[in-house]
Amino acid sequence: MSTSNGNKTRTEPTLNAPPLLNRVKFDNVREAPYVAPEQPPLRLTPWLLLLAVILLGVAIYQESRNHFYQSTFWHWLAGHLSYEVVPGPAEQISYAQAGPFDQRFGYSKLPEWLERLQKTGFHISQQSQFSDSLLRYSDYGFYPPYNEKSQAGLIINGCKQELMYQAQAPAMQFATLQEMAPILVKSLLFVEDRTLLTPEHPRANPVLNLPRLGAAVWSQLQRAAGIPAAAAGGSTLATQLEKYRHSPQGLTSDVADKFRQLVSASVRAYQAGVDTQQARQRIVLDYINTVPLAATASYGEVHGMGEGLYAWFGANPAKVNQLLRQGAPYTNAQGLALKQVMALIIAQRRPSYYLLQGRADLEQLSSRYLNLMQQQGIVPAELATKAIQQKLSFNGQAAPAALPGTDFKATTMVRSRLSQLLNQSLYQLDRLDLSSQTTIHNQLQRDISQHLHKLNNYSGAEQAGLFADRLLSPGQQSKVRYSFTLYQSTDNGNKVRVQTDNTDQPFDMNDSSKLELGSTAKLRVLVSYLQIVAELHRLYAEESAETLRFLELAPQDNLTSWAVSYLSEYPGVSLDTMLQAALQRQYSANPKESFYTGGGLHTFSNFRKEEDRLNPTIAEALQQSINLPFVRLLQDMVNYSIYHGENSSYQLLADDDNPRREQYLRRFADREGTTFLRRFWQKYKDSNAEQRLQLYIASGRQTPERLAVAYLYINPNSTLAQFSELMQQQFGTSEKSNWPKLYDKYQPDAFNLPDRAYLSRSHPLELWLLAYLQQTPDASLQSAIADSSAKRQEVYQWLFKTRFRSARDNRIRNMLEIEAFWDLHQRWQRLGYPFDYLVPSLATALGSSGDRPAALAELIGIIINNGKRVPTIRIDKLAFATDTPFQTHFERPLPQAQQVLDPEVAAAVRTVLQQVATDGTARRLQPAYANSQLAIGGKTGTGDNRLVQLNARGQHVSSKALNRTATFAFYLGYQHFGVLTAYVPDADAEQFRFTSALPLQVMNSMAPLLVPYLTEGGWCN
Repeated sequence: MSTSNGNKTRTEPTLNAPPLLNRVKFDNVREAPYVAPEQPPLRLTPWLLLLAVILLGVAIYQESRNHFYQSTFWHWLAGHLSYEVVPGPAEQISYAQAGPFDQRFGYSKLPEWLERLQKTGFHISQQSQFSDSLLRYSDYGFYPPYNEKSQAGLIINGCKQELMYQAQAPAMQFATLQEMAPILVKSLLFVEDRTLLTPEHPRANPVLNLPRLGAAVWSQLQRAAGIPAAAAGGSTLATQLEKYRHSPQGLTSDVADKFRQLVSASVRAYQAGVDTQQARQRIVLDYINTVPLAATASYGEVHGMGEGLYAWFGANPAKVNQLLRQGAPYTNAQGLALKQVMALIIAQRRPSYYLLQGRADLEQLSSRYLNLMQQQGIVPAELATKAIQQKLSFNGQAAPAALPGTDFKATTMVRSRLSQLLNQSLYQLDRLDLSSQTTIHNQLQRDISQHLHKLNNYSGAEQAGLFADRLLSPGQQSKVRYSFTLYQSTDNGNKVRVQTDNTDQPFDMNDSSKLELGSTAKLRVLVSYLQIVAELHRLYAEESAETLRFLELAPQDNLTSWAVSYLSEYPGVSLDTMLQAALQRQYSANPKESFYTGGGLHTFSNFRKEEDRLNPTIAEALQQSINLPFVRLLQDMVNYSIYHGENSSYQLLADDDNPRREQYLRRFADREGTTFLRRFWQKYKDSNAEQRLQLYIASGRQTPERLAVAYLYINPNSTLAQFSELMQQQFGTSEKSNWPKLYDKYQPDAFNLPDRAYLSRSHPLELWLLAYLQQTPDASLQSAIADSSAKRQEVYQWLFKTRFRSARDNRIRNMLEIEAFWDLHQRWQRLGYPFDYLVPSLATALGSSGDRPAALAELIGIIINNGKRVPTIRIDKLAFATDTPFQTHFERPLPQAQQVLDPEVAAAVRTVLQQVATDGTARRLQPAYANSQLAIGGKTGTGDNRLVQLNARGQHVSSKALNRTATFAFYLGYQHFGVLTAYVPDADAEQFRFTSALPLQVMNSMAPLLVPYLTEGGWCN
């Protein structure tokens, strides 16, 4: 007798069993051993055997008829395989493996995405937790039982839960089995499982078809024994569903995999109860809706009969279903519909073969099955005949677009963000079982988008008041692109409520462009200037006037000199007061001064001539957007970075014997040489050796000596014949006798590179690059820069040898300016500047380094948030695999605010920006928003990006417009802020003369849409 104790089994002896030693003879023992009485042997009479076989047969027959025991067992097992959704991350969960549907819906990728999303600021708010039984069941490799989705796809909801976008895959499905044409279902069951929907056996297991399974096993045994036999498939529709949904690559790899399919399908079939009639109908419905039918180039993946009809035959599934529901008299259209359905039912066995290269076989098999169905009375003879007569025409269609939602730009933005978050293509993204909630206010987004599109029409632009001086002329309105973004500052971060433009392209100008936004750069300069003032206040405010008087300051460090002088005059002054005094410092607007910046002398101009004679304060210069004061202010900031503090370069420039000077000169040589090398690379990169030589020759005035010097450096292995041929081509035969002399005179070892460059009137690095490309024609720019390191130092050796100190000083100042702009770049990056470098020139004060509307808006957000930088949020929540065992929800926690500006600096900038809107360049807004009682502030900017060509003397030769922009970065109240940009690209920009008045006027036209939301609480929570 066996007993079970936990997982251990032991065997106990039987009490009446005879001793094992009863038949052993003991020679040394006096007593005879005990001999048990003989028992008659137990014999099964033929009648008893017959009875046992009959009883077993009856039991098997009864079980095959009513499925009592297996239905009871599978339902009992399914009842223990449970899960529940719990707050926060689950303590025990087993994620899906690499089945095709698990991958397509994203279930198998959840572990990877958990890590990615948590790194980007999301946390798990809810997740499914497995019971102990379900966890063990999953660990054994079985698939968790639940009502699987036959269709999933990306859903995007607005901040008020309005549907903005929905994709569904598979896209075309039947909702219920009852809505399908009966002949469609009968055709499938005739081919696959003819007894599946038999109502006489309510407890029947749809997973096991014993005759079919037996035939499959027998065929496999025959083939294993080397006996030729046709492979018979033992899979029912239920196991096929498990296979193409959850088995790796949708295939049955071995017996263990088949066992997993059988068990998983059986548990799923009996999950709802011992009666499987509803489960069997669902199996048929799911199979028809999801069976894989290969992919087409125009449609992509194809799943289900509906998609198969559309993608492979160009047929409307609803129309096909309607035709198959109709009775006699039968038409050719009905016959073709039945033929197409039958073809797809058969093709699922080998879809890549039958639907591509095996179409003739598919045609033949379809007709054969139709004949069989006619013979068995499943299909009317007349309909079968018409179906057989039809020829399959593979004329598939492209995939229909997903539900576009209410605004193309918003959904494109969200999908792009999700694609980056999850590292999925947009095609893959649309097939995930994922629902997301964006921060976009759907109604306002739609209203603003429609309004901006109307501005491209004459009537819309006229109604908005866009035809005027410094705005647009009639006919220009259709070429202007407008981009608008509106943010709301909340406790959970800066939430994007509107992000749109009036283009039909997916490119996001607001968040993906680099534009010259003109005078908006003055706002960044102003903020950095006030930061420096705050630094000086912290450094010197507590020092006594006596101590400040003896500080050694560089004469060029105007900012530190002013701060020390102010603090000496007003000891103990607060930072607020000092910032206001800093805003009242005056700078000249005189444009006649030249500035040594960016490696050369530059001049700048103001927008209006009447500004040239002004001497405004910094606050006034920002209000009226005057250029020259900000150029001079930035010059003072550069000098502050150079001359202030322990690393001051004042002594470096003052002492020509300072050992650090050579270090700076070497760095200048490296940078200057790299700059020229990049220019020459652009000149020659698309040419072969002959074309490069001809381009070089055409670039200057050549003489025989100049060309000989250059050619023999570029081609050091050239023969006299080759050299003479080139010289004759260029100069004829009149000096033919000189070619050998020149060839001997300018051999490669005769002169070094700087001397050859001087003799040929070329730049030495141009010669070096031509020779380098001749030897390594497949070289890259990066390899050219790396391999020219020593040559760049050689080229600029004169810097170390010249007796003219001023030459060295100029180049050292150039390097120091570059370092100063590195420091400025770090300041700007802390405030959200999006690019990796600044142009090391005072022109950066006027926008030459470029900017991005979204980054400019982030700066405004920092200013109205009292100097705190908080994340910008476009996606609030994510819900994966809802109503499945893998359900996982993500939300964003309260953000960690980073104090990047002194609150006093932020308050001072807010005040100045408000003055821009009341008395400065943005005063055009006042009438439209006067009744809103909102504090309004902002900064305007106009960018005219041009390609200017100068001659050797620096004189203006030509100018070509590349684009034109006008921008307004604003806040409307202390909770909402954003950016509006008008943009004209490419050659069209040449005809436009609009200024920042254009975005201001567009803002005025949007006031009826914006004010109600700003003042009446129309926002999301």
